[in-house]
Amino acid sequence: MVTMRNDSLRQAVLRVFTESFNQGDLSAIDEVAGSGTLDHQHPDEANFTAHLKAVVTALRTAFPDLHFEIVQMIGEDEWVAIYSVMTGTHTGPLTPPVLPPGGPATLPPTGRSIRVPHMHMIRFDQDGQHGDLYHLMDTFAMLGQLGLLPGGAPRG
Repeated sequence: MVTMRNDSLRQAVLRVFTESFNQGDLSAIDEVAGSGTLDHQHPDEANFTAHLKAVVTALRTAFPDLHFEIVQMIGEDEWVAIYSVMTGTHTGPLTPPVLPPGGPATLPPTGRSIRVPHMHMIRFDQDGQHGDLYHLMDTFAMLGQLGLLPGGAPRG
């Protein structure tokens, strides 16, 4: 049985995807995301909301037509799980924190389109200011589609 709290958590997560990632309005992050949340993909980032805003800004700079389609969203207790697909056209520079560590500082625009699957597991605590984000992005699929992997056929 889905609780009212979980329904509100799913709506909050959907709001961040819709308003921030898809529309570029970073204020939804301030209103929804707890600053004490830990992003387990980037555990050294001390301020979750600042980090999430930097990720959204970098993605929207590289892919001005960025769109996350929520394919499936499941909520239980304090957890929300999302399978999403990110699409966009690479018409701006791609920079950290989106690029994997150890690579180039910036990838110039390729003009290519991407379609990249993502998995997110988000846990909210009772006060809404702390939680956990586990996120997997198929970075190799994105780099391949941009024509940036050796020997790989770029997807256009």
